[in-house]
Amino acid sequence: MITPSKAPLIQLRGVHKYYGDYHALRGIDLEIRQGEFFSLLGPSGCGKTTLLRTIAGFEGLSSGILAIDGRDMAAVPANHRPTNMVFQSYAIFPHLSVAQNVGFGLRRESMSRDQKARAVAEALEMVGLGGYGGRAAHALSGGQRQRVALARALILKPKVLLLDEPLSALDKKMRETMQVELIKLQRNVGITFILVTHDQEEALIMSDRIAVMFEGDIEQMADPETLYRRPTSRRVAEFIGKMNLLPGQVAMEGNRIIVDVAGLGRGAVEAEQAPGGVVPGATTVGVRPETLGLLFPGETTSRRLADGVVDEVVYYGDMTYYDVRVPGIERPLTISMKNLIGQPVLDVGTPTQVVWDERSLVVLSR
Repeated sequence: MITPSKAPLIQLRGVHKYYGDYHALRGIDLEIRQGEFFSLLGPSGCGKTTLLRTIAGFEGLSSGILAIDGRDMAAVPANHRPTNMVFQSYAIFPHLSVAQNVGFGLRRESMSRDQKARAVAEALEMVGLGGYGGRAAHALSGGQRQRVALARALILKPKVLLLDEPLSALDKKMRETMQVELIKLQRNVGITFILVTHDQEEALIMSDRIAVMFEGDIEQMADPETLYRRPTSRRVAEFIGKMNLLPGQVAMEGNRIIVDVAGLGRGAVEAEQAPGGVVPGATTVGVRPETLGLLFPGETTSRRLADGVVDEVVYYGDMTYYDVRVPGIERPLTISMKNLIGQPVLDVGTPTQVVWDERSLVVLSR
């Protein structure tokens, strides 16, 4: 396994992109490391695919600097960049065999037929398709076509592999399988992967770091755990996972950050729970559903409690999601509970108590 280096392989400085009057990229500053699995995450139209295409060379910059491995890419066309792309559609040629598809990019290389055949075989082994070279491409499953597209991209040994929502056409189970396979593949080959996705779970599962984009700019960039546990803004908190958003008041008492949260109460939080900074006054406080709980009959707790009534129940087998109405909060709190042996699933209308503590709270900057 090859671990990512801290040295930047890709550097973008002040990158802007206009399409007429439309400002698609708004001053992007970004460094992506050698050997890193990096994701560009955001809603449709946020600029993530445009950014990927500028790295690939399919789109020019309106202004700014893009360098790969220390070399300015301004005058370097797409076919001369140390990158290769796997497209959403895979772009597999149905009339060619698997081996012919994988070896397509080698047709202009000064290699003997035997050398090309060995390179194709190695690429197919790399993606778990050893022995599939003679198969007809049109007879492959969706997951196998995706692997062929990966092998075709990797055979040219790029420094950067660009992935434009490559799993979006797969069903849920195959998508989950291929997420794990891509992680293993990236770690084994050790090259930089850049993934574009709007699927938050996919980005959290696969990435070393994630840049969350809105309206042509990067709102927050961090490792998956930091993004999930410590979002800096309401937009990031809402986009990544489920989050209860509650009105609150924040104040400083000496060096202590004090938050008064509607429906829950007043408590002190650590500085890391206000990652976007503290501005005294009205604020929004985020609480993840899994950091809350319900107090079942016969249980006790040293954590804080708030009275409530079950408003909705959604049973998922291993988990149950409850919507609980709490006085002082306009919308019900969403709480996720692991279904344990001997623990009942509460009915709608059941009075209950919400279990919480200050460690669950995140003060959001905007």
